[in-house]
Amino acid sequence: MAESAFSGARAAVRRNQRAWWETAWRYRFLYLMLVLPFAYYAIFSLYPMAGNVVAFKKFDLSKGIWASPWYGLGNFSALFRDPNFMRALRNTVTIGILRLVINFPAPILLALFINELRVMRYKQLIQTVFYIPYFLSWVIYGAILYIVLSPANGIVNNIMAMLGMEKVNFFQRPEYFQPIVIISSILKDSGWAAVIYLANMSTLDPTLYEAAAMDGANRWHLMRHVTLPGLSLVIITLFIIQIGYFLDVGFDQIFVLQNNVVLSTADIIGTFIYRTGIQRARFDFTAAAGLFNSVVGMTMVIIADRLAKRMDTPGIL
Repeated sequence: MAESAFSGARAAVRRNQRAWWETAWRYRFLYLMLVLPFAYYAIFSLYPMAGNVVAFKKFDLSKGIWASPWYGLGNFSALFRDPNFMRALRNTVTIGILRLVINFPAPILLALFINELRVMRYKQLIQTVFYIPYFLSWVIYGAILYIVLSPANGIVNNIMAMLGMEKVNFFQRPEYFQPIVIISSILKDSGWAAVIYLANMSTLDPTLYEAAAMDGANRWHLMRHVTLPGLSLVIITLFIIQIGYFLDVGFDQIFVLQNNVVLSTADIIGTFIYRTGIQRARFDFTAAAGLFNSVVGMTMVIIADRLAKRMDTPGIL
């Protein structure tokens, strides 16, 4: 009896293998198209992850990664005793929270307001105005900010002077740095981020709006009770993805805008890694910082995904 059951199981496995190979051969050209993407991620994403072992070694450039002596958690211990890293961590967490609370809802609000416009010409004009900054690099956008906020002849300071207020050198005042980062990222990226929400709005069933209007709903009610619930799945998915980048608050933007005067509020983990690891060649020390950054991001994505599923919403994992 047991032998016949074992033979039946082996036959079922062989049938499944045969069916798998037949399916793979039938769609062989589609699978062939996946070779280059898989090779790209294997070479540039998976293979470099082996370099994380540097975080657990006392790295010696002359010996290489694998011949360098093991250091255990020594780099992590030194990392959390370093006041510069703790300052960078504090600034990174602060900017990350501000991005979640302020930056994340901004494109949703922008998409809702654009969707409410009924004159197509104005709608396209506003979309174009908000899209264009996204295509500028942070080097160019940072230069524009320096000109606009210049204490000598910047438009903002000129308006303040006309109103009888004292001119301010915004890029030399640490307390203004993080607000500048948040506001400039909203102005630059919100237009492009709103595209996803506008595309999702176009797929919503128009009969829902008609039924709500027949029940006496005004424009505000339609937005609140029809449009926003229709966007809920996209919002939660993008929020989970955004949480994964909680400690990745934009190296290029911060690096372009910061200077030595505002480091107390401008230094983040990314710039700390660049300044300490690249400029001072402390690769093992900053590898520990980078690994810590990645582990925190992965942990937060898993937690956010589990919370989303507890609310009966599909997650991403």
